[in-house]
Amino acid sequence: MSRFDTSDGLSLYYETHGDPKGPPLICLPGLTRDGQDFRYALPHLTDYRVILLDLRGRGRSDYAEDPASYNILTEASDVLALMDHLNLAQAAILGTSRGGLVALALAGTAREKLSAVILNDVGPDIADEGLGRIFDYLGRRPAAKTHAQAAQALEAAMAPAFPGVPPSRWLEEVQTFYKATPDGLELRYDARLRDAMLAQAKALAEMEEKLSLWPWFAALDGLPCGVIRAAQSDILSQDTYHEMQRRLPALHAVELPDRGHIPFLDEPDALALIHSVMKDIK
Repeated sequence: MSRFDTSDGLSLYYETHGDPKGPPLICLPGLTRDGQDFRYALPHLTDYRVILLDLRGRGRSDYAEDPASYNILTEASDVLALMDHLNLAQAAILGTSRGGLVALALAGTAREKLSAVILNDVGPDIADEGLGRIFDYLGRRPAAKTHAQAAQALEAAMAPAFPGVPPSRWLEEVQTFYKATPDGLELRYDARLRDAMLAQAKALAEMEEKLSLWPWFAALDGLPCGVIRAAQSDILSQDTYHEMQRRLPALHAVELPDRGHIPFLDEPDALALIHSVMKDIK
């Protein structure tokens, strides 16, 4: 169990696994999740110095006094603070969903700190359908009162995009990311993340010129990089996935059947892509 301080005084939690002499791989989780997002992939990443970060306001990290700091540029700055804490001149980033957007922010603002980038079911354009689904649950405690009830509800919601996934995995998911209390299930992240996201969405909608993340994606040119897409994703559209490959022909890319947002990252094709990108690091 390790911690470091951010520039604005928060204490953030991280863990290290794998080979301490291997190439560093910082894993950045999804929006409401934490370093445990990578627990399925971890047994397959033993050749790397794997660093799992709980972003600010998530998991075992401090919650921010001002929820406005829950934005990808501040979170990218936190990653750089972690690298400074660990004396890392460079690191590869494996970013799941929101973590992938943080990776793009790093590419656009501190590319020299990156040795490689792998995006898990996210790209420079986010599909509106997926954003709507996220806002339906973001910052709200589940209606289910127990882990068993929540697992049943999650399985019912996810089964169309994840056929064949056993009930035990959905139970593990809710046990990992919801805390059981006498009053029901509690979130393992700051519920004010919803306020931050709504404020940012409003600000983007009021901008005269639409903000584009494609320039940050273009900054990946020349770096070992890859993208994993779930075939049933409602966040990374197939059109965006293909456009990413068109703009960066050297991009490693794989589409996973029978997966929605987000893949677990223990899928053989996902692991093969991760290893291929990491082998490209010079």
